Amino acid sequence: MHNLKEIRKDYKTFNELIRKRSINIDLTNLQKLDEDNRGLIQKKESLENKKKEISKSKDESLFKRSKEISVELDKIVKDQKDIKLEIDNILANIPNLPHKDVPYGKDEKDNIEILNAGKIPIFDFKPKSHYELGENLKMLDFDLATKTTGSRFVFVKKELALLERALSNFMLDTHVNENEYQEISPPLMASESTMFGTGQLPKFENDQFEIKLEDSSDRKFLIPTAEVILTNIVKDKILDCKELPMRFVASTPCFRKEAGSYGKDTKGMIRQHQFYKVEMVSIVENQKCIDELERMTNCATKILDKLELPYRKVILCTGDMGFSAEKTYDIEVWLPSENKYREISSCSSCSTFQAQRMMTRYKDENKKTVFAGTLNGSGLAVGRTLIAILENNQNKDGTINVPKILRPYMNNLEVISAN
Repeated sequence: MHNLKEIRKDYKTFNELIRKRSINIDLTNLQKLDEDNRGLIQKKESLENKKKEISKSKDESLFKRSKEISVELDKIVKDQKDIKLEIDNILANIPNLPHKDVPYGKDEKDNIEILNAGKIPIFDFKPKSHYELGENLKMLDFDLATKTTGSRFVFVKKELALLERALSNFMLDTHVNENEYQEISPPLMASESTMFGTGQLPKFENDQFEIKLEDSSDRKFLIPTAEVILTNIVKDKILDCKELPMRFVASTPCFRKEAGSYGKDTKGMIRQHQFYKVEMVSIVENQKCIDELERMTNCATKILDKLELPYRKVILCTGDMGFSAEKTYDIEVWLPSENKYREISSCSSCSTFQAQRMMTRYKDENKKTVFAGTLNGSGLAVGRTLIAILENNQNKDGTINVPKILRPYMNNLEVISAN
C-alpha cells in the first residue's frame, strides 16, 4: 500500500509510473480528497484555537458561539472520517509501482525470455495430454470429482497420488536442506485483515472462497496461496535487522474461484479450484529485495533442473505483473501436448508494498524503524509439475517414467503403468 505523503510529493511522476501498469486509475479524485482533507485540518485547528480563546476570556456573551463551534467541529470530524475512508479505499486498490528494471509492456506478449534450460523431448509418436494419460492409467478421475464436488476438481489415485505426495516432499526437502528455508505447516484459513495485508483484498475479493461463520463480522477465507499466511507471520511486528532474512516454505492446498477464467483450460488440471503448491516467502531488509528475488528464482529453477524438465525463465512486463509485485520472474515448463511453455512458478519482489499494509517494520543498523521487504515464489506448483512429468516422461504405450530424483520417494518405482 502506498504512503499518501510520498504520493503528494509528486503526483505527476506517481501517475506516470502507475500508468505503466496498464491500469486506468484516475488520481485526480485522490488529489482532490487529499486537498479537501488538509483544508478541513486547517479549519479544525482554527476553530479549536477560537474555542480556546473564548474559554480563556470567560466572556459569557461568547458562550453561544463556543457551542456553535463545537457543532462545526463535530461536522468536520465526520467529514474527515468520510474522506479518510474514500482515500483509504483508493489507496487499497492501487498496485505496486514497477521496479526500474522491469520492461514496459501491456500484457504477456511483452514479457521477455531471459533463460532457456533443459532439453525438449522428441517423440516418435504424437504425445498425449496429461489428462488423456491420467485417465488411460485410471489414476485421474475428473468425472467422479464433478459428481461429488463440481467442475475444476479431480480425484488423483494410486501411483499418481503417490507421485503428487512425492513431489511435495521432494520440494520441501530441497528448500529446507539445500536452500535454507524454514518449513511451516500453516492454517489454511486467513482473516480479512490477513488477506488485505498481502493484497488479495479488496482488489481480488471475487476470486476468493469465503467461509461463512456464525459471527458474520469475523470474515474468514480459504487461502489462495500459502504466501498469504506465511507473509503475515510478521504482521504488526518490529523486527531487528539481525533477524533478517527470514525464509519460510510450506506445502499447502490452495483455493481459487478462478474468476474471469471461464472457458480457459477447462480440461485437465491446469486451472483448478483446489490445487497443491509449495510456496516460498522471504522477509528481508528492503534494499536487498532484488538480490533475494534472484536467489529465490534460482531455488525454484533448481527443482526443475533436478527433475530434468525443460523450462524457460521470463521477466514480466509492467502490464502483466501481479498487484503487489514490483518485479516478477515467471518460470514456464514445456508441455509437449500443447507444444508450448506454461507457467509453473511465479517469483516476485513486493518491495515494502505488503509490509506497509501489514505494518511490518525492522530496526536498521542506525536503529531507525523502516518497512521490511517481502518476496514470494512458487517452488513449485505441485499439480503443474505432475502434469509436466506425465507429458515429458511419457512412453508410446502410455506408461510414465519416474524421474530418478523422485524414485526414493516412491518406493523405488521406475515406471508408472496401469498394471
